[in-house]
Amino acid sequence: MSAETGGPAERAVDAARRPWAALFEPRGLALLSAGLMLFSFTFPLYGIIDVVGDPSTFLLVVAVTLVLATGLSRVVGAWTALPVGLGLLVLGLWMYASALPADVVAQQDRILGDVVSLFMGLSVLRLQMIELFALAYTPAPVFLTWYLALRRRYVGAALVGGAALTFFVLTGDVDTLVALLGALGAVGTVGFGRLERFGGADRAVETMAVVLAAMVVVTMLVSVVPGGTGTPFGLFGTSGTETIEGSLINSDQRVSIQGSISLSEEVRFTVESPREAYWRTGAYDRYTGDGWVRTGSTLDYRGEMSGPRGESRIVEQEVTIESELDAMPAAWKPVSVSENVAGDTSVTSLGGLQPAAAFAPGDSYTVVSRQPVVWPGRLQRAGDDYPGRIESRYTNLPASTPDRVATRTRQIQDGAGADTAYETARAVESYLEREKGYSLAVDRPDGEVADSFLFEMDEGYCTYFATTMVTMLRTQDIPARFVVGYTTGEQVDSGTYQVRGLDSHAWVEVYFPDVGWVQFDPTPAGPRQDAEQERIEGGGGDLGNVDDDPEPTTEPPSTPDRTTRNPTPETPGSTVETIRTPTTGGDAVRTANDESGGIPLPEPPSREEAALILVVLAGAAAGARRLGLHERAYRAVWVRWQPRADPASDVQRAFERVEYVLAREERPRRDGETPRQYLAAIDADETVERVYRLHERARYAGEVTGSVADDAVAAADEIVRERTGPLS
Repeated sequence: MSAETGGPAERAVDAARRPWAALFEPRGLALLSAGLMLFSFTFPLYGIIDVVGDPSTFLLVVAVTLVLATGLSRVVGAWTALPVGLGLLVLGLWMYASALPADVVAQQDRILGDVVSLFMGLSVLRLQMIELFALAYTPAPVFLTWYLALRRRYVGAALVGGAALTFFVLTGDVDTLVALLGALGAVGTVGFGRLERFGGADRAVETMAVVLAAMVVVTMLVSVVPGGTGTPFGLFGTSGTETIEGSLINSDQRVSIQGSISLSEEVRFTVESPREAYWRTGAYDRYTGDGWVRTGSTLDYRGEMSGPRGESRIVEQEVTIESELDAMPAAWKPVSVSENVAGDTSVTSLGGLQPAAAFAPGDSYTVVSRQPVVWPGRLQRAGDDYPGRIESRYTNLPASTPDRVATRTRQIQDGAGADTAYETARAVESYLEREKGYSLAVDRPDGEVADSFLFEMDEGYCTYFATTMVTMLRTQDIPARFVVGYTTGEQVDSGTYQVRGLDSHAWVEVYFPDVGWVQFDPTPAGPRQDAEQERIEGGGGDLGNVDDDPEPTTEPPSTPDRTTRNPTPETPGSTVETIRTPTTGGDAVRTANDESGGIPLPEPPSREEAALILVVLAGAAAGARRLGLHERAYRAVWVRWQPRADPASDVQRAFERVEYVLAREERPRRDGETPRQYLAAIDADETVERVYRLHERARYAGEVTGSVADDAVAAADEIVRERTGPLS
């Protein structure tokens, strides 16, 4: 049987191999690259859908679009398919706009402002009905990218896919590794496509690698978004830690949960107020699994706003700024601000205040708040008849939230005998206070933050406590949200409170029908205040959440001075003892005061950073090879350094080194030209002639001793030093 034909078994094996072989040809690699590019901009959409609902519908839309693009690529030309793709985009966005509430659609300037904000670094997660937006946006770029790649319009495919990916880069909704994969896909689509059409060799592949490495380096060094929050990407992490204040107060529309963190003792502002309060700067409603996003838009302040439903008490605060502050602290719920700042104040979608620009030291403003009058009996009777908009917005969780979070919350409810939303909130608050320790030195978990803190971590700080409590309450369909701001601060005079950076804090607000939002704080007060005392001496106050006096009031219970406070505080409330879950034993009070000192070392690179490092190194190697740098580096070392072997080899190597130097400085020795003729032609000096004589003696006279080799190597070293520069 001939080798060409083979038997049935051999032919079957060859047939099975052919598709895999084709996959690694330029055409197959170009399509693989296009698929990588598709993944890079559909992956963030998948993550967005997972935050607000079930992503199975999204996956079905992507699959149907890919099938449609594959089918039409066989029968429809590009000029026909392009209107189809654009039509899908227009139809999808029209469907999304049609589904928005009428009051939102009517504010066209607000919609335009949101669109501009997206391109300036604000997350897509801020949009209302985000799941519908993702389903509306997806078909057009998926269809056009895959269709154009199948039709061998590789540049067009890269442009469409790159534009879709760039959108998510600008909004900050795609991480570095995924963006890198998308860039790799775009370069690969065009590069392998050109190899398929025009042929090519290793130089084309080297060019692609160099371009990709350059893109990665630029990404690491600059922020893409003008005026956005992007920062240069660090290859090896950072040896420093951010402050709690920096991670919470200056986060604007998004809060990312950090790892280890520090405190700042700098005085931020002073408040004159007849009542203590937590000075609130912002709230967040959408939980992403690793952080918080505030959805909706901000509006200009246009006069007095509505207060909470039901009975409330007016609290007027005079705030004086002591150091630059890009926030507008106020007790909940603010209803009006003084005229001197009214024109530069905006109102968030969650009722908070924001300044148009950072306050400078010496600035001041007055804010009037209406605090809901609450006591346990009223909250117990509030029921669970939540408004639809409240329930849908503040009970939503990512679809990937593990079921064990809800299971643990129900166990806490059962153990405490909690039957109402108020009792459940108190039970969860008490459980976290008693079972988790307080520490600023924690490693940020890789998975879902609330789940990790509840089941895998022993300690954390306010961000972890508040995030976990909100998540646990939402698993039981109790509306709750994540709130940031400052605790009361240090009382320096009657009705005067000095607030520092170390007073920055995160807590929880729970919604009660006919009452509004009520504050809860699951972070252990004693250990937190101990950590603050490490930074500053003096007194200060910590708030309770609601007054347990049966008389209507909003005043929190008095708290001992910061220097005399009980390190294991009781949760305020006369009903707490009947709903508090028992501890499982062990010491839950932990602090971050066990720092070992010494010089901080940089963190090792993450997997994403390691991938970037490999890409940069590969690109650098390809660029060096194309420029001949590796050959030049080898020659530079070879001519300057001669390891010793046997005498004959040493003399031969010394001769070759001298010839290499002379060839660069004078001219190469021509074919047929004897060494003596060459030396005469270039008018060589005595040292060069000595090396040639020693080489001639070793080669023809057989006189090769150690002393001869030493003489030849020493002369060669002298010639190299005199006739070459440090980088020649």
